[in-house]
Amino acid sequence: MASEYTRPNIILINCDDLGYGDLGCYGSTVNRTPALDRMAAEGVRFTDFYMASPVCSPSRGAMMTGCYPPRIGFGTFNGRWVLHPGHEVGLNPDETTIAKLLQQEGYASKLVGKWHCGDQPEFLPTSHGFDSYFGIPYSNDMGRQKEDDVNPPLPLLRDKSVIQEQPDQAGITERYVEDCVQFMREKKDQPFFLYLAHMYVHVPIYAPASFMKKSLNGRYGAGVEMVDWATEVLLDELKQLGIDDNTLVIFTSDNGSRARGEGGSNGPLRGHKAQTWEGGQRVPCIMRWPKGIPAGLTSDALCSAMDFYPTLATLGDAKLPTDRIIDGKDIAPLMTQTGAESPHEAFFYYFKNDLEAVRDNEWKLHVFREGEAVDELYNLREDIGESKNVFAKHPEVVARLMKLVDACRADIGDSAVGITGQNNRPIGRIENADTLTHYDPTHPYIIALYDLQDRG
Repeated sequence: MASEYTRPNIILINCDDLGYGDLGCYGSTVNRTPALDRMAAEGVRFTDFYMASPVCSPSRGAMMTGCYPPRIGFGTFNGRWVLHPGHEVGLNPDETTIAKLLQQEGYASKLVGKWHCGDQPEFLPTSHGFDSYFGIPYSNDMGRQKEDDVNPPLPLLRDKSVIQEQPDQAGITERYVEDCVQFMREKKDQPFFLYLAHMYVHVPIYAPASFMKKSLNGRYGAGVEMVDWATEVLLDELKQLGIDDNTLVIFTSDNGSRARGEGGSNGPLRGHKAQTWEGGQRVPCIMRWPKGIPAGLTSDALCSAMDFYPTLATLGDAKLPTDRIIDGKDIAPLMTQTGAESPHEAFFYYFKNDLEAVRDNEWKLHVFREGEAVDELYNLREDIGESKNVFAKHPEVVARLMKLVDACRADIGDSAVGITGQNNRPIGRIENADTLTHYDPTHPYIIALYDLQDRG
């Protein structure tokens, strides 16, 4: 890219459990998202963008490192899908995150919101390239929601210190936005990387009363519209500060929405969170950068959140590590050119450490699901809903995609068939781990027990 397009400010907005069909610009008629729809009109909207996992910890670790989750030891966490309070494992301190790469090149860096890559001091954001951190380090349903709850009180952190336990979740997003605005004002005269990781729309969903009153889609819609409001505040602040033109804003979600019937939508896609159907991993992605991205672009090229790593590093003049494999590719051409082709030959769908499917430009082959081998082939260009299995009709396509599966198994591994990858790195692990908080019946919690029982 031209030199005048390098070293932009970068704002990465990542939602929690927001589905492919939850925004107006992706087809929603029940959630009002004018700021995000305008952002898409002023930039590029991706239709075939993926997270590297259908659940949060692996997808977030992959986004930070540019690697498939099993490659960095993030397939499972002591057998569980995601990290839980007090786990002795987390993102290995030897990993170099995109925040670290940018920090090393003079970017001010901050994470506001959900981290979910480990809650022990060695694994927290300030140990992984963020100058500062303000947020809840894991999912918002991992606090106390009933009298006999095994979870400790939900912690709100400033850097590595707990500043509040069991905060009122209806006010958290406003506090997050205020912290983001303060950071932007303080760092406006140098390049900065701001990562806002929303609590919404992971359950339990607590939204301010004003958003609840006007929502057309219950609590879920209120959460989505709160995210849209937060985006509008940040975009407005960029203009007020005079730094809008050279700020790249990226909006996406960590995985697909939960099961239908709960307010969320994955649009025309089959499946939902925690599945490797398209609805579990194909998510919205919008990028806006007035100086670098022409308005009104749409890209159907295959790409993923792992691509943020090399792309943002290149834009920030940062050098990629040369001592490890990075799975992401530089997708700057997809951001700036109509019809640019994907740099990927294929995308692999992992659930935990099981390789369940592979996709190229047109075809998707499923090989494993819910503990069983399967033989399913879908043409995603003709059948986005994965409704017509054409496995028997295209043996040549199956054979070609199986070669990719075999190569991936040798490289990263596949526990479903008992193959250990040759090029994986270990998860971080410490001794004597402890939870960040401990329940104290005498403590003056503002919310002693959350009154919604939803678990994500």
